[in-house]
Amino acid sequence: MSAYSSDLDLTVTDATGNGVEVDVATNLLNGTVRLSVLWTQEIYLHPDDAEQVAQSLLRAAEHGRRIAEARDSGTGQTTSSSVSSPR
Repeated sequence: MSAYSSDLDLTVTDATGNGVEVDVATNLLNGTVRLSVLWTQEIYLHPDDAEQVAQSLLRAAEHGRRIAEARDSGTGQTTSSSVSSPR
């Protein structure tokens, strides 16, 4: 099981059609945010897809802040609707 929770609302692939994907995930243990470009080192996005990635990063940042604040306050409580393993 992974400590990362991927944003299931994000379904963005490379504009050139080569199957490259982007993944945004939050570490449920410490609140850090992971941005992954899967299957390659770069990705070309249509403007609408770039906006989706930006919105996903903003959601992950807020989720990460809540996790870090809970950890720092000693409650240790986290909430997540999905836990995924790295792709």
